[in-house]
Amino acid sequence: MLVVGANGAGKTNLLEALHVGTQGFSPRTRTERELVRFGEREAALALSVVREGVSHEVRMRLAPGSAKSAELDGARLPSADSLRRELPALVFTPDRLAVVKGGPAARRAYFDRVLGRLQPARVGLAPEYAATLAQRNAALRRVQLGLSARDALEPWTARVAELGARLVEARREVLADLATGFAERAGELGLDECTLSYEGEPPSVGALTARLDADVARGATGLGPHLDDVRIAADGRDLRTFGSQGEQRLALLALLLAEAEQLPGRPLFLLDDVLSELDAGRRTVLAGRIARMEQTVITATQRSALPAEPAQVVEVTPGQAV
Repeated sequence: MLVVGANGAGKTNLLEALHVGTQGFSPRTRTERELVRFGEREAALALSVVREGVSHEVRMRLAPGSAKSAELDGARLPSADSLRRELPALVFTPDRLAVVKGGPAARRAYFDRVLGRLQPARVGLAPEYAATLAQRNAALRRVQLGLSARDALEPWTARVAELGARLVEARREVLADLATGFAERAGELGLDECTLSYEGEPPSVGALTARLDADVARGATGLGPHLDDVRIAADGRDLRTFGSQGEQRLALLALLLAEAEQLPGRPLFLLDDVLSELDAGRRTVLAGRIARMEQTVITATQRSALPAEPAQVVEVTPGQAV
C-alpha cells in the first residue's frame, strides 16, 4: 500500500496508528498525551487484521494518565504490549536512525526487541536481567550507606552473572542470525561489506567480585550487558561515528529487511519517508524487495516516488484518508 499526501497531511499519523494497533506502543513517543487529539480526553483505535488467512479484530483505548486497554478478537489483553507477540510489525521512521547513530542504549534496546521477536522463549530475558541488576544496585547502595554487609551482595552477584551471560549469548546468536541477511540487503542498497559485531564479554562472578570496591563506591554495577554495545560497520567503518546520514539510513533499512526475513510469519512493514532520500536505483531495489513481503505500507509525497505499481493507493488529506 502506498500512502501519498502533502507534507503535514497526516501520513505519519496513519502509520503510527497502525503501529500502535499492532504493537501496543508508538514508535515516536512514550507520552500518551501526544497520541490523543488536542482538546480530547481519550482516543480509540480499531483495526481489522488478516494474518495467515485468519481475520482478527483489534480495539484499543488510550487516555492520558491511564494504562492503554486493548482487546484482540473481543478478549481483553493483559497489556497493550501483548499485541506485538500476535501481530508482528516493523517500522522505519527517521527518528529510528538513533539505532545506528545514537548511543549504545538505543542499540541495546533495539536488538533486545529483535531477540524477543526472533526467539519468543527468551522475550523475558532482558527484562529479568534488568530487574536483577536493579536489585544488585540497590544492595550496593545499602552497603555503601553501611546498612548492609557485603555478604548480602553474593546472591545478586551470582544471579547477575548468570543472567548476564545468558543475555550476551542470546544477543550474539541474534546478531549471527541477522549478519548474512544484513550484509546482503545492505549490499543491494550500495553499502558494501556491512557487519554486526558484539562489543562486550559475558560477566562472571569473579569479574564482578574483583571490581566490588568500585561498584560499592559508585552504588552501581559497572560490568555487564547493560553497558555493552553493537558495532554496525561498513567497509570496517563504525557507521555511528564515520557514516553519513545517508549510509546510516541504508544500514537501518537493511537491518529491518534482514529481520523481516528471519521472522517466522511475515510482518507488517511500515516505511515512513524512506523514499525521499534514495536515488532512483535504490528505490527500484527497495521496491523489488518489499514486493516479496506479505504487506508493506509506505508513505511518499508523490505517487511517482515508488517505481512499482502498488496494490493500493491511499490519498491522505488533513483528517481523511481515501
